[in-house]
Amino acid sequence: MNSDKYEELSDIELIMRSRDGDGEVADYLMEKYKDLVRSKARSMFILGADNDDLIQEGMIGLFKAVRDYDAGRDASFYTFAELCISRQIYTAVQASRRQKHIPLNNYISLYGNVSDDERDDDKYLIDSLSPSGSLSPEEMIIDRENVEGLEQKIEESLSSFEKQVLDLYVTGMSYVQIARVLGKDEKSTDNALSRLKGKIKKILKEEGRS
Repeated sequence: MNSDKYEELSDIELIMRSRDGDGEVADYLMEKYKDLVRSKARSMFILGADNDDLIQEGMIGLFKAVRDYDAGRDASFYTFAELCISRQIYTAVQASRRQKHIPLNNYISLYGNVSDDERDDDKYLIDSLSPSGSLSPEEMIIDRENVEGLEQKIEESLSSFEKQVLDLYVTGMSYVQIARVLGKDEKSTDNALSRLKGKIKKILKEEGRS
């Protein structure tokens, strides 16, 4: 495929050409945004599933973005594609997890931010496991043995929606991005994030770990 003829065109122009019957444009857009797919797949790898499978699902999401993009309704194509890719990958992860019955403790990141203070963005769950915020190798082994029980308590305390929010939060998404992926309003998503942080902090205190 000769991609040179497409390089000066905007995404909207490319999509219009694709819908006018230019069969090579879709391939060009898939190639152009493949790094975005790989980036999303890497960020969601923590949630489970094979990385190659996540990339494949992400490419399906990208194809849907090319097919469904509406310049009069949606934001930029990049933003719309990012949303479609994230949704496709997350939906696939959820389906895979249901089939395998993978418990929450297999994918909660100990590095998920649990601070509800916007000025305290560097306080992480792993920090709460030690007063000093740093663990020796021996302490890390001991804590690793306790993590499963701790995460089970976290799982039992969270609602289904809060688990979904936590899923995406540990991949590095903001509550605004999470709301868009889950198709929820930003306020309810932000509230769910605040609640789950509070629940996690409460469990940590009850365990005498913070």
